[in-house]
Amino acid sequence: MTSHRDQKLLPIFIGLLLFFFSTNIFASDYNVLDSVEKAAENLIKQQVTLPEKGKLKVTAAELDNRLRFSTCSAPLEATLPGKQNLSGNVTVLVKCPTENWQLYVPVNVQLTLPKVVASVALGRGMVITRDKLSIQMVESRFQRGNSFEDPNEIIGSKVKRSVKLGEMIQARDICLVCRNDTVIIRAGTGGLNIVTEGKALSDGAIGEEIRVQNRTSRRMIDAIITAVGEVTVKY
Repeated sequence: MTSHRDQKLLPIFIGLLLFFFSTNIFASDYNVLDSVEKAAENLIKQQVTLPEKGKLKVTAAELDNRLRFSTCSAPLEATLPGKQNLSGNVTVLVKCPTENWQLYVPVNVQLTLPKVVASVALGRGMVITRDKLSIQMVESRFQRGNSFEDPNEIIGSKVKRSVKLGEMIQARDICLVCRNDTVIIRAGTGGLNIVTEGKALSDGAIGEEIRVQNRTSRRMIDAIITAVGEVTVKY
């Protein structure tokens, strides 16, 4: 016959037993969800080609721990549904082939690259000096057009479009040679180098071809911008 003391201990024992099993179930579910998140992140890391100086941060959304999935007895399968850009917010489909369940996982992808930005507000017509520039990691999805990684590339150039403090400087914002600027014209053939002055007839950046007027001969020529205030003519 069950004693009064045993009757009191029985509910406690049952409660502890239920707590033990529920805790194990929760832990099991947590491990499954953790594996799902990591599978989604690993897929993105495998898909993204990391540039030499770039940094990649991949973060899967924390899944609701109320979700219940059985432990998968085979490796999880992760795929990218549809056509998606691997930047910003991406959705990864994670499947368990043996237990026949699947889950869509939101993943945030941040690929950043070092870029030259304005350390002060740059007004139109301002000449850029080193103290006006800094280097910051900028997300690739916010990069449009040609930008710069080395401040030395644009020191001495002139601002033709206002740039806000902290904003990335793009080629369209500046001119290494600006229209009506006096430029050095370098011309060479064989071992002979000729240096003279000219007048730029349009704006341009490094590597671009512009029209230049030779101040001495008044002749119009096509020249390649090779540095700030300098163009080269090839014969």
